[in-house]
Amino acid sequence: MPNLQKKGNKTQLIVNDKPFIIRGGELGNSSATSMESMESIWSKLTDMNLNTVLTPIYWELIEKEEDKFDFYLVDDLILKARKENLKLVFLWFGSWKNSMSSHAPAWVKLNQKKYPRIKDDKNKSHEILTPFSENNLKADLNAFQKLMAHIKDFDKKDQTVIMIQVENEIGMLPTARDYYPLANVAFKKEVPKELLLYMLKNREKLVPEFLELWKKNGFKTSGNWEEIFGKGLQTDEIFMAWFFSKFTNAVAKAGKESYAIPMYVNAALNASGKKPGEYPSAGPLPHVMDVWKAAGNTIDFLAPDFYNPNFKQWNDLFTRQGDPLFIPEHKFDATAPFKGLYAIGHYEVIGFSPFSIESVADAKNEPLGKIYDMVKQLTPVIEQYKGFGKIDGVLLDKENAVQIITLGNYEFTFKHDYTLNWSDGAKENVWPMSSAIIIETAPDEFYIGGSGIVVTFKPLKNNDLNAGILKVDQGRFDNNGWRTIRHFNGDQTHQGRHLRIAVGDYEIQKLKLYTYE
Repeated sequence: MPNLQKKGNKTQLIVNDKPFIIRGGELGNSSATSMESMESIWSKLTDMNLNTVLTPIYWELIEKEEDKFDFYLVDDLILKARKENLKLVFLWFGSWKNSMSSHAPAWVKLNQKKYPRIKDDKNKSHEILTPFSENNLKADLNAFQKLMAHIKDFDKKDQTVIMIQVENEIGMLPTARDYYPLANVAFKKEVPKELLLYMLKNREKLVPEFLELWKKNGFKTSGNWEEIFGKGLQTDEIFMAWFFSKFTNAVAKAGKESYAIPMYVNAALNASGKKPGEYPSAGPLPHVMDVWKAAGNTIDFLAPDFYNPNFKQWNDLFTRQGDPLFIPEHKFDATAPFKGLYAIGHYEVIGFSPFSIESVADAKNEPLGKIYDMVKQLTPVIEQYKGFGKIDGVLLDKENAVQIITLGNYEFTFKHDYTLNWSDGAKENVWPMSSAIIIETAPDEFYIGGSGIVVTFKPLKNNDLNAGILKVDQGRFDNNGWRTIRHFNGDQTHQGRHLRIAVGDYEIQKLKLYTYE
């Protein structure tokens, strides 16, 4: 089965017994509601060199009547993806999608007494199923377990479906916590021993925001939620995070009992300055990540969805405890391809996926496809050296035009191509984002792939020595390995002064360095 395994200090996704990097794209939320809607989309996906499509599976469509299941759409998506040589990550739009319960079946929505919703502090109900209802959990759990059992029967041999997202952007609105009667009872109870034991065991590794709240209230190890964490919206969010996670882990556990492929939960990132309840709070966000982990380990990892420009900051937060990183949803803007390449290099991610991937007009010329072509070529090399400090990436723009990294025996200075006064477009006010991946494959030998970069180098150990280019080749990887297309060592390297890939070019270059006095 598809599975996750550690390699060095990173995590690999294994599919069909081989390491796999997801070159993904997530469909718009309604695109996969019918195969007719999908007809014009498949060719765009392959034209952009995707190997994986992230697509919702809608509870309301597979269980229109209670306990009567129809998986025709699931089967058709799997069969068509196989034909196009694509893998699938299914997004379970069950109890929650973008906080709301919009994709719950009609028989759930119409029976509020049996399937209750959250209440705000004014006792008003909202279109969000409460996680405190056993009926809500059983209904979602049953549907998901049946779905996973069907996927196993239909697809285990081919491994078309390689991963599952459980729910979608869970979060509490418009208040920081649920005031449904069962939630009010739970809020007054003792904090579960399971959470307190996790906190004690992992005290030295807790995220600082969470640790600070516990510390502020005296590191208490017994008491109710407000006694342990203090009164306020932050405690409301921690309380909800626990119960959202318990619910989601129970759903995932039932699904894995049917078919134990990797499962993750995604987070809608909170905007700066917003208070819990003003954003979809209590989802799997970094500041409550420990709560989500403590509530159960069935979920393999937590993942960020990006409509926030602070790409490095949020990825650093999601990886600071050593967790694997997958970016299942990024706004499909001009920066997305370059951020994807950077993430694959710097964070050595499981994969990357822009949202509304079908929205492009000219898929064959889309920069994402050119970046994904490089990633496709480099994947065997990336996976060979993953997890051992041999890979890094850079992300550059006008405000962050220079980045220095160390790899092997050298210090590399990456500059945006427009920092060269004689570069095309160097005097433009708007600089396009650029990025690169660098891989050390032998002493003094590196592959650099990217767009819009200029690289210089110097030795790390001896400042009296200079670093020079012994050889630079532009080329491609194919089934027979590296194939040189052009040999550089003249004008393209500024007579040995730098390695350059201009804005608008998407290349892999093989670099051999040496030192001299």
